[in-house]
Amino acid sequence: MKSQPVFIAIFAAVSLFAQEHSHQSSRILDFPDVPGYKTLKTDLHQHTVFSDGNVWPNIRVMEALRDNLDVISLTEHIEYQPHKEDIPHPDRNRSYEIALTEAKDHDLILVHGSEITRQAPIGHNNAIFIEDANKLLVEDAKESFAEAKKQSAFVFWNHPAWYAQSPKGNPILSDFQKKRINDGELHGIEVINTGDYSEESLALALENNLTIMGTSDIHGLIDWDYVEKGHTRPITLVFAKERSANSLKEALFAGRTVAVFNSLLVGKKENLVPLLRASITIEKAEYIDNTSILAVTLKNVTSSDLIFENQMPYTFYSSSPVFTVPAGRSKTLQVKTLDKKAELELKLKALGAYVAPKEHPIVTWNLTLQE
Repeated sequence: MKSQPVFIAIFAAVSLFAQEHSHQSSRILDFPDVPGYKTLKTDLHQHTVFSDGNVWPNIRVMEALRDNLDVISLTEHIEYQPHKEDIPHPDRNRSYEIALTEAKDHDLILVHGSEITRQAPIGHNNAIFIEDANKLLVEDAKESFAEAKKQSAFVFWNHPAWYAQSPKGNPILSDFQKKRINDGELHGIEVINTGDYSEESLALALENNLTIMGTSDIHGLIDWDYVEKGHTRPITLVFAKERSANSLKEALFAGRTVAVFNSLLVGKKENLVPLLRASITIEKAEYIDNTSILAVTLKNVTSSDLIFENQMPYTFYSSSPVFTVPAGRSKTLQVKTLDKKAELELKLKALGAYVAPKEHPIVTWNLTLQE
């Protein structure tokens, strides 16, 4: 009988441990802040069983914490409810409320959102920062967008190149979208959705000053749909003045974003170049012994492999002009400067990054060299 208190104590400890599920993961997404802004990692297009997804809302919160995200939004289809016979819910805000309960004790910003779901040419559109999803559920799509604007929502066009609605696989900017843009009711566009990067969508973003977005559009599990396939989830990096929902919203309306999927980064030049510059730190820059060969060690502080091509007038020793700095690791370049220099402009083209269709940004770092 003396062992009973010990047994009870052990059982209690095990039970407590089991209830405190871990959010630690080896797949965390990490990107640096840029001058003047906090870099917020966001996934603003996700689904649960409260529309056509396959998981409960709290799972989305747990996945986001494991991925080291700062912000998520559960954007359930308000018109399309395939699970309604099993999970009837006349209140379209319910998914958000459940997720909010899970997120309240964690450092995660949860943005209230919904997906306005219609056939082409209207297509699918996410309205986030809404107040009441039920009021978006109206027959006329124009009224849905007007209501979203009334609620001060940020609205972006989802997967505009989706072949189910655009059989050629290219987005079509219809009169409906043009009207929404002109009326201030459509503010962004996905250039990356799941595994698809659409150059044509990027062109539309630049032509119409739409905010560039990247999202997972997850319906199943992040582990199954991305991690087990060797990918990280697509996300949008948002450059906000501070880590808050209000600052996030301001940044989205201002278009300060970069879409990311694995080693692919897509954004406007003024957003992407500072990110790339901050993503590489110079660990060492010094000449090898008595030679004029400069050893420059680059450290990639992000979770994405970064691919570059030499753009300097100097060539490399024992290295291809095209090289990769792996995520979280270092790469040493040996630059043949011909004579020793006190300063050097390291100039590289980021081949995995796009500031326009087929256009890669050039990034520079000014080095002060050690004797």
